[in-house]
Amino acid sequence: MDNYQIADNFTLLAKLLDIHGENSFKSKSYASSAFAIEKLNVPLSDTPREKIASIKGVGASAAQKIIELLDTGKLNSLEEIIQKTPPGIIEMLSIKGIGPKKMEIETVGELLYACKENRLKLYKGFGEKTQANIIDTIEFYQKSKGSYLYAQVDAIAPLVTHFLNQQLAGIRVAISGAFLQQAEVIHELEYVVASTTQNIEKLLLNSEGITLQESNEDWLIYNSSAGTKIKLHACSNASFTSTLIRTSSSPEFVAAITNDYPQLFTQESTAETIAFEQAGLQYIPPALREDAAIVSLAKHHKIPELIQPADIKGIVHCHSNWSDGSNTLEEMAQAAIKRGLEYLVISDHSKSAFYAQGLHEDRIRAQHQQINELNQQLYPFKIFKSIESDILNDGSLDYAADVLASFDLVIASVHSNLKMTEEKAMMRLLKAIENPYTTILGHMTGRLLLSRPGYPVNHERIIEACAAHQVVIELNAHPNRLDIDWRYIQQAIQKNVLISINPDSHHTEGLDDTRFGVMVAQKAMLERKQNLSSYSLPEFESFLAERKKFKQL
Repeated sequence: MDNYQIADNFTLLAKLLDIHGENSFKSKSYASSAFAIEKLNVPLSDTPREKIASIKGVGASAAQKIIELLDTGKLNSLEEIIQKTPPGIIEMLSIKGIGPKKMEIETVGELLYACKENRLKLYKGFGEKTQANIIDTIEFYQKSKGSYLYAQVDAIAPLVTHFLNQQLAGIRVAISGAFLQQAEVIHELEYVVASTTQNIEKLLLNSEGITLQESNEDWLIYNSSAGTKIKLHACSNASFTSTLIRTSSSPEFVAAITNDYPQLFTQESTAETIAFEQAGLQYIPPALREDAAIVSLAKHHKIPELIQPADIKGIVHCHSNWSDGSNTLEEMAQAAIKRGLEYLVISDHSKSAFYAQGLHEDRIRAQHQQINELNQQLYPFKIFKSIESDILNDGSLDYAADVLASFDLVIASVHSNLKMTEEKAMMRLLKAIENPYTTILGHMTGRLLLSRPGYPVNHERIIEACAAHQVVIELNAHPNRLDIDWRYIQQAIQKNVLISINPDSHHTEGLDDTRFGVMVAQKAMLERKQNLSSYSLPEFESFLAERKKFKQL
């Protein structure tokens, strides 16, 4: 094995450690060793083994691995990490000019998100089919880890429900748990079954696609071929409704409501709504069964009418093939019209997002011309001119004021240098919020669920700044983001800050992702009037006009 082959092994190991989020010191060390090995004038195979560790830039740990490669022709630590890496990632790393660092990718989940935003398709050697294959392999890989985005479970829950209804024919079955609570991340799919565990186990014995993992007298846990765990709560017919309420609530909620309304879990009721009514309470939907505070609101019948998917009147924040979207501007507009929507805000990436074919000034002018033409053709439907402008390292936006003024609205988002201290993140965000052209703050923390926690922020200070500068806060409805976290939305509502549920869609099907944003917004008790994308076209136009007057733009 020559020096270049050895260096290649170290380089690949360093990159894969990065992608899997392993020790960053190790990955940097192996990358440095690869660089040093490539520069050697003497073959390592001819170097006495005891002297390898003393070579500048190698060190003791790397020396052991070099000796392992020379003796066996392979590196066990590399083989192990390759085994748990989707094949598409290895393919990506083999193409010159593309790598995790260049794309700011450090985890498998981030690579999946990049694929779904069409990032890989922009590189030579990657077509749509290759990108789709990488998505398939990563999603298969993620299934083995046991945690899922709500949207992933949403796709298989109807199939599991149908399967259980078939296998347990004549027995009452209802979905419950975190899925019914509309949690962002699901660890197991739960059901309430009006039968004994013994009878359930007997009826599901030898059923294709599931295997029993664990059980006791109250529940059974099955592994499914879809990858999700299925937990079945056994109960009597009489206690079915109370069991359903208990298993679709947080422990804090159960403790609070049991203390004040124990009859909710002891009475026989045919439906949840009736059970709450009999207890003298306003109905509390599963999405709100999180803490004790909601009990007091229900007692005084003060739970507001929650926003619904049908309340979305327009698409705010979407991308076309002018940047990294899959569809033309007209196709995106027609898809919105087909869904009965009144307007679409096209917000392609700005020029700093070179990896996404961000728009330079000449292309902005060309896009605006096309929008003008389409608005004549598609009237009364309207396309608004927008941009997702990058928040740069110093907090400024990446266009001059005269360019920003050419847009109907501006979404300001962080896309680069995501590893920041809270001080750095807050400086960038607050300066962007203060920019008079910033209309909406996009995906506040940059998080990717199950993949990247997001940079640290002081939510209260950001909300106060948005209130002071009349900046809307986006609830990015992309299933991987769902950012702002719903737990902070009430703070924004109390400060009269508008939320905007936006799909951040990169293809026509992605327009439907607003539903996932609505579902988490419901957990924060968001009302239609508090959501910008629920405004009718005249209301939306009036909002933009009033805001420009306020900003004196």
